[in-house]
Amino acid sequence: MTQQSPTFDPVEASQMTLIEHLNELRVRLMWIVASLLVGTIAAFIFARPILTFIRTPLDESAMLIAIGPTDTIINVFRVSFMVGASISMPIIVYHLVAFVAPGLYPHEKRMLLLMLPAIFGLFVSGMAFTFYVMLPVALAFLQGFFGDIIEQSWTFDRYVGFITRVVFWIGVSFETPLVLAFLARIGIVSGPQLLHFWRHAIVVIAIVAAIITPTIDPVNMAIVMAPLIVLYFFSVGLAYLLYRPRTPRDFSQEPFIKDE
Repeated sequence: MTQQSPTFDPVEASQMTLIEHLNELRVRLMWIVASLLVGTIAAFIFARPILTFIRTPLDESAMLIAIGPTDTIINVFRVSFMVGASISMPIIVYHLVAFVAPGLYPHEKRMLLLMLPAIFGLFVSGMAFTFYVMLPVALAFLQGFFGDIIEQSWTFDRYVGFITRVVFWIGVSFETPLVLAFLARIGIVSGPQLLHFWRHAIVVIAIVAAIITPTIDPVNMAIVMAPLIVLYFFSVGLAYLLYRPRTPRDFSQEPFIKDE
């Protein structure tokens, strides 16, 4: 008597139980935490040259002061963590993409994998733009604002907090056009939809800018908001160009579905 080989079911084979999903999430989170830890330790080892580099947008005569006894060590760890997160960004993005990839179509997976280098490239470009273009202008303005009657002596913790948060999060926000372009390409969002919600987007950008900016003054918020608003409308243009309607998948035509 001939034994029939079991029929392979692609749908069943691709399904995972809740426990398996949670286990995969746990493993990927462990990789992300480990990469953050290694990156932070590496940045802490080179803390002195990193801090010297961070100080370069300031005027040469300006001095940073630490008021509290723990201000220096706390902010050195803060800088180390931000730099460590930047170093480990490719690993973080890879594991986030790998976790969501099983729920995408094959062409969407290929597109997402091809985007990985661009995601990291835009992140680095955003940080470089912020540090070399935006911050020198912003800091020069802030240092000269009523500088003839008010001496500008900035504390170490506030300066470091401002620099690291603005550089890191604007670096992250530079990925917005790529993310929205991908969503438009796979038919989830469109240019008219994004343009219709431009007022809501500006409100969200204002909230994000308020979170990024360590101070409550409108000048610093405006410095952060301006590039984010430009990036949003640039994303709208990309969505108009790249949008493709998402065709629902007809599982009745799949070869592994038997006709009744």
